[in-house]
Amino acid sequence: MLSGPPASATASADQLLERFSSSSPRQRRNLLPQIEARSQELRPLLLEALSHHDPDGDDWISGLWVQLLLAEDDSHGQALLERHPQGWLKAASADGIDYAPLQEALGMGSFERADRITSEVLRQLAGSEAVRRGYVYYSEVAPMPILDLTSLDRLWVCYSRGRFGFSVQGRLLGACNGRWDQLWPRLGWKSGGTWTRYPSAFQWKLEAPEGHMPLINQLRGVRLMDALLKHPALQQRISTG
Repeated sequence: MLSGPPASATASADQLLERFSSSSPRQRRNLLPQIEARSQELRPLLLEALSHHDPDGDDWISGLWVQLLLAEDDSHGQALLERHPQGWLKAASADGIDYAPLQEALGMGSFERADRITSEVLRQLAGSEAVRRGYVYYSEVAPMPILDLTSLDRLWVCYSRGRFGFSVQGRLLGACNGRWDQLWPRLGWKSGGTWTRYPSAFQWKLEAPEGHMPLINQLRGVRLMDALLKHPALQQRISTG
């Protein structure tokens, strides 16, 4: 006796959204192609779907819904922008930094622009001397506010389907037993000495290797990235992710 089509193939848009939201992380990955294939059908439902998520939270589903809403310049995307001009996710700052530009870039999937904004924010957090010189010393990382590094990481994680962010890089380093030479290939980066700021092989898309972004300059060695990953804000997120 022939079986019928899978339940997911005949599910209504509402049922698919509910199933996706209540699924485990692995199940969500398996359902993503269906979400993307039916995005046009789902988009009218996504503003309502967002209302069931926590704008202070870490669930990357909310970032996915925002990206699908902003994928087209129509009434659904405009409604989101009108209701949440600073971005749907709340991103607090102890230093008065406006995270709306970063959230806009990530929401639009403009990852190269988001990476440049992230570098600029890190310089601002490091202080006026870092802004003046154009880069951050590893010794300037420890005083950075927990609130801001948490916001930076949350935005990257939520708008990358959990694939990018400092905490993702930190967990991958742990999986490599702290071996930087093993981490670089996993991130899709070249190792320190041959690494350049924007290598031609770098990918600015969701299909890039896990942990590929944000890009941290290693021309002066691993100390800056090491200092970031050891910051209390990121240590907490690495351990609880």
